Amino acid sequence: MKARSWLVVICLGVGSTLAAAQPDPIVTPEPPATSPTVTKPEAPAKPTITIGGYLETHYQLNLRRPSNQITALRGFDNRDRTFTLANAALDVKGERGPLTARLILQVGTTGSTYYLAEPALPGASGVNASGSELWKYLQTATLAYQAPKAILVEAGLFLSPIGPEVIPIKDNWSYSRSNLFFGLPAYHTGARVSRPLGGGWTGTFALYSGWNSVVDNNRTPSVAVSALYTSPSTTAQVLYFGGNERASGAPEGKAWRHLLDAYAQVAINDELSLLVHGDVGAERNTFGTSGWAAGQVQAKYQLTPKLYAALRGDYFREWVADDSGMTASAIFWPTEWMASGTATLALAPTDGLSIRLEYRHDQANDDVFFAGDVAGDGAAMPFVPDNDQQDTITLGAVAWF
Repeated sequence: MKARSWLVVICLGVGSTLAAAQPDPIVTPEPPATSPTVTKPEAPAKPTITIGGYLETHYQLNLRRPSNQITALRGFDNRDRTFTLANAALDVKGERGPLTARLILQVGTTGSTYYLAEPALPGASGVNASGSELWKYLQTATLAYQAPKAILVEAGLFLSPIGPEVIPIKDNWSYSRSNLFFGLPAYHTGARVSRPLGGGWTGTFALYSGWNSVVDNNRTPSVAVSALYTSPSTTAQVLYFGGNERASGAPEGKAWRHLLDAYAQVAINDELSLLVHGDVGAERNTFGTSGWAAGQVQAKYQLTPKLYAALRGDYFREWVADDSGMTASAIFWPTEWMASGTATLALAPTDGLSIRLEYRHDQANDDVFFAGDVAGDGAAMPFVPDNDQQDTITLGAVAWF
C-alpha cells in the first residue's frame, strides 16, 4: 500500500509540471467595428542646388593700330593692346520637384556691350529709371515649371534663341562672334511654353518684351514660334520672331518687324562638323520697307583629341526705307553691308579649359572702323571712323566649372 501511494503522488507531480510548462494560447483580438485607414502625406521634395560658372579673358592686337584702341562693331572683343576680362559669370540653379530656378550673374565687357541696346526709360516719384546700368550684371534669371504631358513653362530673362551662337564662348567654335550674332538680339524677357513634338522635334511658343528689352520700349509684346530638332549628329532650328520693335513715338511709326531664322549644325564624322545659318527680315514702316539678309558658314575639324581648327565666313546686308527724302533709322549698322572671315585654333589642355588663337578680317561698305590717328576724343567730340576694314589677332582663354 505504501509503495502504491508514492507512485500516485509522483504521477500527480509530473502531470502538474507538464501542465505548467505549456505556453498560453495565442488570442488574436478582433478588430474594432470601424478601423480607420491612416495615409501619411508624401514628404516634400528636397531642393538641390547646382553652382557653376565661367571666366573669359583675352589679349588682342588690332593690326590697324587705332589710336583710340577700339576694335569697332566687333561685339565683345573690342579693345586693342590690353588684357581684357570679357566676362566672369556665376551660374546658380535650384531644383525642387517640377520647379527649376536659374540665375546667372556676370561682369565684364560682354554684358556691358550687349546691354547698350537696352531701352533707357525715365522714372518718377517712387518709380526707378530703367536702363543698361541697372540690368547689365544679369545674364539669365528664369523660373521653369515641368507641367504634365512634358509641357515646360518658363518665365524671366532669357538669352536669345535666335541663331546657333551663344553668349558663353565655350559653347561656340570661335572666340569672337559673327556679325549675325552681334547684330541680332542677344536677350529677351517674357514667358514661353515648350513641348516635344516627336521625332526629335521640340516646339516653343513665346511672348517677349521685344529685342534686347528687359523693360519694353513700347506697349506691344513680341511673339516667337520655333521648332528645334536634335539628334546625336544634328542640331537644327527654324524660328519666327515678330513684333513692333521701334520705341513709342518713333517717326517710323508702329511698324511690325518680321524675322525668320534657320540653322543646321551637322557632324559629318568624328573629325569634321559643319554649320550653316541664315537670317532674313523685313519691317514695313512710315518711310517704306526696311529689311536685311544675312548668312554664315562654319567648319570645325578635330586635329587631335585636344586640338581643333575652325573657319567662319559671314555676310550681313541691310537696306533702309527711304521715301520722299525721308530715311528710316537703320536697324543694325551705319553701313549697307558688313562681312568677316575668321580662323581659329583651339587647344584644350585639360577639362574645363580652352585656349584659342584667332585671326579675323572685317570689311564694310563704308568707313565704320578705326585705323591710325583717329579724330575725336570720344567725349566732347565722338570718334570719327576712318577705315572700311580691320584685322585682329586675339589670344583668348576660357575656363569653366
